[in-house]
Amino acid sequence: MRRIGHKTRNSLIAIGLLIGAGGAAAVVAKGEGVGADPAKDPSLVGRPVLTTVVRFAPEQPSRTFMATIRPRIEADQGFRVAGKVAERLVQIGRVVKAGEALARLDDADLKLQKEQAEAELAASRMAMEQTSADEKRGAQLLAKGWTARAVHDRQRAAAEEARGRNRRAQRTVELAANALGYATLRADADGVVTATLIEPGQVVAAGQPAIRIARQNEKEAAVALPEAFVARARDGAASVTLWADPHKIYRATLRELSPAADPATRTFAARFSLPDADDRVALGMSATLTISAPGSANVARVPSSALFDQGKGPSLWVVGEDGVTTLKPVAVLRYEGADAVVTSGVADGVRIVTLGVQKLAAGEKVRPISQLAF
Repeated sequence: MRRIGHKTRNSLIAIGLLIGAGGAAAVVAKGEGVGADPAKDPSLVGRPVLTTVVRFAPEQPSRTFMATIRPRIEADQGFRVAGKVAERLVQIGRVVKAGEALARLDDADLKLQKEQAEAELAASRMAMEQTSADEKRGAQLLAKGWTARAVHDRQRAAAEEARGRNRRAQRTVELAANALGYATLRADADGVVTATLIEPGQVVAAGQPAIRIARQNEKEAAVALPEAFVARARDGAASVTLWADPHKIYRATLRELSPAADPATRTFAARFSLPDADDRVALGMSATLTISAPGSANVARVPSSALFDQGKGPSLWVVGEDGVTTLKPVAVLRYEGADAVVTSGVADGVRIVTLGVQKLAAGEKVRPISQLAF
């Protein structure tokens, strides 16, 4: 026995339904079976036909992807000097202001270094004053001819060396003061603490990540896009909805798209800016990113069996609310298997006949039997 296809089986089922419905109508008309009277029930009058409701939708439907709310700028901040952590002043989730202290190091050694530098500066200042005075006296004696020029040259060289030593000592004091100030880690911008990577008592190196801060002024939706939708991400219109508040839609703009696919997932990392994000958009929230195809026209997909053509072009039988049929010419964009893609000719939400259209006539009274909407 030959095996029939899925669509053929569906058509046979639909024909069986029509035959069964026609037989039931005949039984009712004769007063047999349940005893219903068509004169008393108008819904039993007319030829039974299989119908569906036309639904228009974009030719290329919108696609949705899972996204995560991330900050545009998130940086790890660390001490600029090495040392032992004395205290950590913030916790995860703490909102901080620019310049606010985040953690401190044990600064005993740094204070000693500063004191040593200050002592070197004082000594260099005394040496500079002494050699400068010798240089001045030597110049006076040279002018009167009471000393040799070689002696004055040595005095001048000693004075220049002392002045250079004093300048180096001043810079050493400044560096020691800066290092002492670096013992306190401060926030470089307003934001929220997203990670704490140090604990009191821990010895850290210079530049080691200590506190992670995310700036809250700009938020983005991070998403991984399949390669088939990279072009749509560049040209299409995007929007974001939060899982926590799906009724609020936020406008999204593509800001960054990775030029290379991830070697494991074969997806492209993308970030969409959210210029209208408010306080309800919290970092780390789950969201849905929707990308619509640019300039996608609305079309309706109807069964090919619904088309009626007798040389004047394709048409559809539209069933009115009163059950009367009307023939409507339509424009067919293309055929897709058992369906036809209709662009115009019928309105969204109208009911059309999908089977047995060759046996209908304009103005005929029919009895619709619903089918799945297209």
